[in-house]
Amino acid sequence: MKPIRIVILILCSCLASVAWGQQPAAGSCNDNWTEFHRSNMVRWNPCEKLLNVNNVGKLVLKWSYTTGNIINSDVTVVNGTVYVGSEDYSAYALNAKTGAKLWSYYTGAHVDTAPAVADGVVYFGSFYNDLKLYAVNASTGALLWSDNIGSVSPPTVVDGVVYVGSDDDNVYALDAKSGAKLWTYKATDAVYSSPAVAKGVVYVSSFDGHVYALNAKTGAKLWSFAIVPAAEIDSSPAVSEGIVYFGGYDHNVYALNAKTGARLWSYLTGDIVAASPAVADGLVYVGSYDGNLYALNAKTGTKLWSYYTLNTYSSPAVANGVVYVGSWNHNSLIALNGKTGQKLWSYATGNHVVSSPAVAKGMVYVGSQDDKVYAFGLK
Repeated sequence: MKPIRIVILILCSCLASVAWGQQPAAGSCNDNWTEFHRSNMVRWNPCEKLLNVNNVGKLVLKWSYTTGNIINSDVTVVNGTVYVGSEDYSAYALNAKTGAKLWSYYTGAHVDTAPAVADGVVYFGSFYNDLKLYAVNASTGALLWSDNIGSVSPPTVVDGVVYVGSDDDNVYALDAKSGAKLWTYKATDAVYSSPAVAKGVVYVSSFDGHVYALNAKTGAKLWSFAIVPAAEIDSSPAVSEGIVYFGGYDHNVYALNAKTGARLWSYLTGDIVAASPAVADGLVYVGSYDGNLYALNAKTGTKLWSYYTLNTYSSPAVANGVVYVGSWNHNSLIALNGKTGQKLWSYATGNHVVSSPAVAKGMVYVGSQDDKVYAFGLK
C-alpha cells in the first residue's frame, strides 16, 4: 500500500458541463463540494462569497462529530449534508449545520477516501480486507450496489459514469446506476489517484510513474507521460485551462499540456509531492513532504510563496482568495491568504489533519486523526 495517501476531494459543481476550471457564469453557481476535486477538477470553490481574507480569522467551531476511529477521508458537502469516511469501517452522512448523524453505512474495512455524490447517490470505497466500491442512497444510506474491484481511489462521477482507480492496477469506468463495468484500463502498478475528467478525457496517475490520458467513453489511451528517471505518482491530477497539474515522488510538481501530454514546466520541492494541487486565480497550490505548501504561477511554475506546515499530506482547498489545508504542525487546519501566503487563521484539533478540507456556504469542514469531523463558520 501507499504511505499516507488519504486526501482527495473533488471540485466545482459550478457549470453544467465540465470545462477547464473556469469561473462560473452568472447565476450558474452550485456551492456543493460533490467529490474530491469538485466538478471543475481543481479543488477550488469559486461560488463561495461569505468567507474571505478579511473575515476568515473570525471562524469558530460550530460543531464536531466523533466517529469510532481516525478520519483520513476527505470531506464532501452536498445539499446540506456532509459525507465522510472513517477507519471505524463506516461512511457517514451528517447534517451540515448541526453535525447530527443522519445515517452511517458499515463496510468491512477502513473508509479512507473522499465520497463522491451525484444524483442522490454516494459512492465510496473501502480498503484492505473489503476492497469494494459502494453506491448507497444519499438520503437513507441504503445499499444500491457494490463491486469488488480492490482498494479504490476517491471516485469521480461525470455524466452518469463513475471513474475510479484501484490497487489492482486498473482504472475503471462503471455505470453510475447499475455498477456495470463500461471499460477498464490496465496500468502497471496501483492507481491511487482520483481521476480528473475534462472535455471527454480522463486524467489519472499511477504508482508506475505515469500520468495517463484516456478517452472517457472508451478507455482508449490518448497519451501517457512518464517521470524520468522513474518515480511513483500518488498525486491526483488537477486540470485547468488546458493544463494538467500533479506531483511526483521525484519531489517535482509538473504541468503538462492536456491535449498532448507535453511537459510545460516542473518545479522541484524538497521532498515527495503526494497531495493533489488546487488551482485558482492563476496559481497552483500544492503541498510537499518537505513541510511546505507552495504557491506557483500556473503558467510558468515560478514560486510566489511557500508556507511551512511541518508536514503536508492534506490537499488544499481554495475559496474566495483563501487557501485551507490540513497540517501536522500543532495538528491544525490552517487558512492562508492565497496571494501572499500570510497565515489568517488556524485551529488545533486533537491529532494530525491529513484529511482534505471542503468549503461550502460559508462553512469549512475537515476530518482529523482524533476521530472527529469538524465544522467551522463565522459567529
